[in-house]
Amino acid sequence: MNIDNYVKGWLVGDFEPALFNSKDIEVSIKYYKAGDKESSHVHKIATEYTVVVSGKVAMNDKVYNTKDIIKVKPGEYTDFESLENSITLVIKTPSVLGDKYLCQK
Repeated sequence: MNIDNYVKGWLVGDFEPALFNSKDIEVSIKYYKAGDKESSHVHKIATEYTVVVSGKVAMNDKVYNTKDIIKVKPGEYTDFESLENSITLVIKTPSVLGDKYLCQK
């Protein structure tokens, strides 16, 4: 097995392929290069936790460093930018397909 066999690093959740399936939680390990960005989005049901395993990232105009943990509650918009090469661990609970809504700007 290799993490490259999973979509965007998503390993656990109610989707395929998955290391194992769960409706309770989603887990991903994501590798970013400096300058990589993700669009602003919101989850209506899930709470999302981002752990900065290494590197420096910006979310919602705040800078986070290695070992920082960011909690995004349902209904809170968030964006993402990797300010240097970074690795994140992302945990969402529960696992709900389609619970990602991009910001309409």
